[in-house]
Amino acid sequence: MIKKLYNWVLSWSESRWGWLALLFIALFEASWFPLPPDVLLIALCLGATKKSFRFASICLVGSIIGAALGYAIGHFAWITPAGEPTALANLFYEHVFSVESFNNVGNLYDRFNFWIVFTAGFTPLPFKLFTIAGGMFDINFVMFIIASIVSRGMRFFLIGGLIWKFGAPIKSFIDKYFNLLATLFTFILIGFTALALWLFGSGEAEESPATEVVVEEQIEAQPETETVEEATITEE
Repeated sequence: MIKKLYNWVLSWSESRWGWLALLFIALFEASWFPLPPDVLLIALCLGATKKSFRFASICLVGSIIGAALGYAIGHFAWITPAGEPTALANLFYEHVFSVESFNNVGNLYDRFNFWIVFTAGFTPLPFKLFTIAGGMFDINFVMFIIASIVSRGMRFFLIGGLIWKFGAPIKSFIDKYFNLLATLFTFILIGFTALALWLFGSGEAEESPATEVVVEEQIEAQPETETVEEATITEE
């Protein structure tokens, strides 16, 4: 089934409407379509290398619209007013992702916010799970869209840029190592950010004792000032 779907997606690379198919595949992949748009993006870029960045832009636009759609599904069509899963949610739970998967993503949103959306958008993680869960758990929509634009843009333009620069020989490299390198890059980026935040927080912690010492010295100096004033009054 997946193989037939894969071949169907690739067949659009030979059509003059391939760019439109790319737009819709990127859109639907962010909410329910099982195959990533990278498949068609790579094929279209290889067929017209000079248009690689145009195809990457189309893919990005479709994916962001799809991310917003996935968020809307999770926000408006996932839970009934009575707090029960809708028929659509139950369909997903039975055939796509489990309830536990959504709850795990919800816990990740509580802890990482921007970074978990970025990680899902840039790495091979199933983006649709995170877009729907974003709406389901009502995370900040502006932050969600910004993280989606940054991560999806980096992914698609990196693919388009590599093909634009190196052409067909880079395809086998992308197929074998791109997801691994994207995952590694994401963890390194998050690690450096966490380190910077830790160092910044440590700097604040080191400054606070000095401030307390200054305050204590000012408090200790105050009685001496009062003593001088009392002596002056006595002499008068």
